[in-house]
This record gives sequence, C-alpha cells and structure tokens, in this order.
Amino acid sequence: MPQGIHLALPPQLRWKLDRWREKLSGVLCGEDRPRRPQLCPACGQLVGADQTRCGACGTSMTFSLAAASKGIAGLMPQPHAVTKIMMGLNFFMFMVSLAATYSATQQIGLMANISSQVLYRLGARNTIDLLLHGELWRLVMPIFLHAGLLHIGMNTWVLLDLGPPLEDLYGSARYLFIYVATGVLGFVASTGWDLVLRRAGSSIGASGAIMGLAGLHLAVCTRRGGTYFQAVRASILRWVLIVFAIGLLPGMAVDNAAHLGGLLSGYLFGMMFDDREPATAGERMRANLLALLALAVVVASFAAVIMRYPLSS
Repeated sequence: MPQGIHLALPPQLRWKLDRWREKLSGVLCGEDRPRRPQLCPACGQLVGADQTRCGACGTSMTFSLAAASKGIAGLMPQPHAVTKIMMGLNFFMFMVSLAATYSATQQIGLMANISSQVLYRLGARNTIDLLLHGELWRLVMPIFLHAGLLHIGMNTWVLLDLGPPLEDLYGSARYLFIYVATGVLGFVASTGWDLVLRRAGSSIGASGAIMGLAGLHLAVCTRRGGTYFQAVRASILRWVLIVFAIGLLPGMAVDNAAHLGGLLSGYLFGMMFDDREPATAGERMRANLLALLALAVVVASFAAVIMRYPLSS
C-alpha cells in the first residue's frame, strides 16, 4: 500500500489545534482543570479566577460595557477605526447616491454630481421638513452625504489630516461622539440661520463635523499653550478663515452656518473633555456610553431613511 506523506504543521496552526483539542477534551471528558486569573477589561489589573468584580475598579467580570466594547473593538479596522469607518460610510453613501442619480437620469457627469432629489430622499438637511414634520434624522444623515466628487474628495482629505491625531488623543469612543455631535450641531446652526433669514434652505456634507475637529484642535492648542501649539493654532485659524472666506464668494454653495456651528461646538467639547484618553473606569464608562449614544443616533437615522424611502421605491 502506498505510504502517506506527512507534512509538518506550521507552529501557529499546531498551537491552535492543541488549544482546541484541550477544550474539546475538557468538555467531553469532564476534566476538572484549574481556572486561571483574568485581566480586568476596564483597568487591566489581574483578577482572581473566582472573583466576579475587579478589586481595583469594581468592573463586573461577567459582563461590562468595557468588556463588550473591547470585544467589538477587535472587529474594527485598526488603527483609527472611527476615522476609517466614517470615511467608509461617506464613500458608501456617495456610491449609493451616484447609483440612484444614474437610475433617475441615465447619466453621470465628469465630476459625478449627485441629483438634488436623490440627496433629499437620502436625508439632506431641509428646514421645512425639520421644523414642520419633525424629521430630526435630517440633522444626522447629511453628515454622510456629498454633492459630487470634488466635495467628497476635499472632505476626505481634511478628515484624514485632522481626524487620526484627535482619535489617538481622545480615544475612539469620545472621538466618535464628538464627530457625530459636532456634525449634528452644525446642521442645527444652519437651520437656525435659515430661521433668522426667514428662508427654507437645504444642505449636506461632512464639513460641519470636520470643522468640529478643527475646533477641537484649537481647544487642545489653547489649553496646552507653548510655542509649538501656538504655531499649530495659528495655522488652523488661517485655514478656518480661508474656508469661511470661500463660503462668502458669490455663487459658492457653502453652508458657513454649519461650519460655524461645528467649529464652535468642537471648541466647546475640547474645553469640556480632558485632552487625553479616559483614564479611570468611570471615565471609560462615560466615554463608551457617549459612543453608544452617537452610534444609536446614526443607526436610527439610517433606519428612518430606509423606512421613509424604501429601497424598492
């Protein structure tokens, strides 16, 4: 009989197979193996095998928000998970908008401009629908909508420049909350400005949230001081002034009210939050709750758009 050829397994695969075999034998044979100490998901301290709570910070070892968020974090792109996910959502919605525009018009321009009717259906900010119909999701969805290739290209470039350092500094949970909150507050300011001018306006774009990141940078530089941070602050202020100046040019469809709302709210958040990652169990819990709130608002807004305008319609 022919002899089989036995190939050596790679060390990593062999280690995994040994671990699975140990677990399987423990389940089938009822082996009583000693339990090992575990690490607290919140503070990283060593906890006894039979303890249900961390002695250092009090976090539950059976279930906690910190443990759940840590498990979810393993599924996220690393590093700068939130920045990449926000960028991915922007491009996903742009492709959806582009496909819907082609379906409606049977054509796509060189700069891939999106139909205004498509943007409206996908949740563009609209003063009348916000104030008279209570469609609050129109304060959230515009953060992920863009009018054309140049629009999303510029916003993506600035997001990749401003976002990662802030996500490193504040942690992904706080950063997610600040990004979504400043985007929403930017569109709140835009709606308020429409009321002042007694007009019915509409707007889209991630630039309100991005200006929120600029405001956050300004707050960090203001709090830290020093020659280096003064130079960074001056550079960001010059960029902000250029953005507002472009918005004042005739024929430029730029929502400077949303920019101002995002900038000011980002600065205020920067003065409210410590410019570092959450350090204690309580701070991590609050940061995770804020992130979950922002995530719930975004998911609910996407769901509202789908319910209002089914994909089959």
